[in-house]
Amino acid sequence: MDAHALRRQGWSISAIARHLGRDRKTIRAYLNGERVPEQRRRAPDPLAPFVDYCRQRLTDDPHLWASTLLDEITELGYQGAYSTFTRALRRHQLRPHCEPCKAATGRDVAVIAHPPGEEIQFDWLELPDPPESWGVGANAHLLVGALAHSGRWRAVLAESEDFPHLVQALDQVVRKLGGTARRWRFDRMATVCYPQTGRVLPAFAAVAKYYGVGVDICPSRRGNRKGVVEKANHSAAQRWWRTVPDQLSVEQAQSGVDKLALRMDERRRRADGAVATVAELAALEPLLELPVRPFPAELEVERTVSPQGLVSFEGNLYSVPPGLPGAQVKVLHRLGEDHLRIVTAGRAVVAQHRRAPRGAGQTVRDAGHVVAMERAVLASFSDRAPCRTKVRRPLSEAALAEADRLRGTGAGSTSAERVVIDLSTYAAVADRLRTAPTPKEEPGE
Repeated sequence: MDAHALRRQGWSISAIARHLGRDRKTIRAYLNGERVPEQRRRAPDPLAPFVDYCRQRLTDDPHLWASTLLDEITELGYQGAYSTFTRALRRHQLRPHCEPCKAATGRDVAVIAHPPGEEIQFDWLELPDPPESWGVGANAHLLVGALAHSGRWRAVLAESEDFPHLVQALDQVVRKLGGTARRWRFDRMATVCYPQTGRVLPAFAAVAKYYGVGVDICPSRRGNRKGVVEKANHSAAQRWWRTVPDQLSVEQAQSGVDKLALRMDERRRRADGAVATVAELAALEPLLELPVRPFPAELEVERTVSPQGLVSFEGNLYSVPPGLPGAQVKVLHRLGEDHLRIVTAGRAVVAQHRRAPRGAGQTVRDAGHVVAMERAVLASFSDRAPCRTKVRRPLSEAALAEADRLRGTGAGSTSAERVVIDLSTYAAVADRLRTAPTPKEEPGE
């Protein structure tokens, strides 16, 4: 208003700008009507080309994380930041309303101090509806381990949650973390402790002694006691598992969760008044060194022999002698050893191989198995000419006799076996009944 009033009094744009303390271009824009008071000029919306995609994704999955959706549209060409993206989601009202989610109530919680290098929290994450090619049943199993102080976490896919697979996954998780903390925290897993009392099992106590750590068991019904790993579970389920395609192999899925864990190391944390990333905090944690080899637990998994005489194990194929296609065998591997054994249901060893690196995609064959398989295949070959298919082969005497028996016209058939198939017989009977005389018209009466 002041600019317009001064302009009507004959002031120049430069004079008005000096008087109001504004730039001349700003004064000119207001005087020319290019800008309106109390209406800010909006910048182009970077989400506009992706609104339909985001609306469709959130319609299909109303609980999809915004960070997961941001990862998807970033690959499609979106260049905005996370805060800009979430602000645009709210402005366009793209996320459907979910009434049950709004009914959650808060509760009091206490903040537990975790000194650096003091504790690693472990938990199994059961992932529903895995790809059928994995052959793990209704759920996939992901062991997640998180450093309680820094929040760095790593995870490993396992075939089951039994004791040997737990030990194998534990060893791989702590090696991915770069060491182990002084204490391991679990909930009341049946492979770690007695669920009723919380006392550590003797078998797992040997594992803890091997790695030089102590074991802490969470009190029952205290899920917040290991909240660091619970948040890691949430991230893994929402940002990785929710978008795993069906055609992905176990090894490719493991690579995906490893990439997510590395990306989560970029999160920022405030510690002692200073801001640092999770990776920087984890690098300062005094972790214990790990043994050269994992605890010597023995894995035992059941497999089916392929028609080529191969058995799959941890992303590799191992040969067995010929004559076993379709048979159920067991693969035995003691953690830390360089060899594995393949045994029958009766525990007879049929093959022993050098163990290939996990997920290497190698085919390990024994020279004796190769020679025996070639001999078996060549022995099944024949030099006879193939059967001719375009020939005339009429019914034989035996086939005709069998057909006559089925029709009831052959020798030895009884009257009870006869079946009337000619309708003219029925027609003759019907005509005779229609022309039959009544009792009064019969002769002789």
